[in-house]
Amino acid sequence: MGTPLTKAVIPAAGLGTRFLPATKAMPKEMLPVVDKPAIQYVVEEAVDAGLNDVLVVTGRNKAAIENHFDRVYELESTLEQKGKGDMLRVVNESTALAEMHYVRQGDPLGLGHAVLRSKMHVGHEPFAVLLGDDIIDARDPLLKRMLEVQSSRTATVIALMEVDPSMTHLYGVASVESTDEDDVVKVTGLVEKPEAGTAPSNLAVIGRYVLMPEVFDILENTPPGKGGEIQLTDALLTLADDDTIAGGVYGVVFGGRRYDTGDKLDYIKAIVQLASDRKDLGPSLRPWLQEFVSGL
Repeated sequence: MGTPLTKAVIPAAGLGTRFLPATKAMPKEMLPVVDKPAIQYVVEEAVDAGLNDVLVVTGRNKAAIENHFDRVYELESTLEQKGKGDMLRVVNESTALAEMHYVRQGDPLGLGHAVLRSKMHVGHEPFAVLLGDDIIDARDPLLKRMLEVQSSRTATVIALMEVDPSMTHLYGVASVESTDEDDVVKVTGLVEKPEAGTAPSNLAVIGRYVLMPEVFDILENTPPGKGGEIQLTDALLTLADDDTIAGGVYGVVFGGRRYDTGDKLDYIKAIVQLASDRKDLGPSLRPWLQEFVSGL
């Protein structure tokens, strides 16, 4: 059995250029998805999986993230004085979610570099990396399953999801072999955003990883790849090519609900999907949506 995980890393240093001008002064991770910022969903997922030590890798102009998970005494006092207990409880939830830590990336050198910035905090333990663009529905506990597989196999585990073959050029794509578990595959290769028609499969890497600490040594010696950035995919490929480094790489094939907030259209879809499923919003929203669509 592997070492129990306690730490999660959330890279959040990107500029959010796809959401300009909204992200000119506000971090993209703080864009609301219904009534919570996107990054809160991600922290909640880590905590639900038992990871209460969360490091956020930030950049310039990201202070709003730290403020969101900190105490706001003036607001708390006002809500308490006005007897708005429900609102106070919601405000305090984000404050007490996890033990939050922050480190700056500094140079925008890619996801691999952002992960490398967590080395001093993580140390020599396996750890999880959660990307904020992918929100995983709390009813479909992907990360918990990944932690189970990591513990049983003492290896790196990545999340994979079947996508339409026409969309593989938008993702990192894995070549795989089957294992004795239906939802687990052994990853034998990875290609970052392959040219149309050249993908080794339709299993795309989505934004959840459980990494062995050996990945840090590899990242330190990984030259810049696509876009002049240090690609995490390149480090994962090194691990997949040599099982003796840290047990190889396995993938959990996820078939649950995933909300992609990586671009404007999918962000809107994510809000509609999540709001439609809420008990407080869904009963009114769904009939309105049907009426709106029928009038188009």
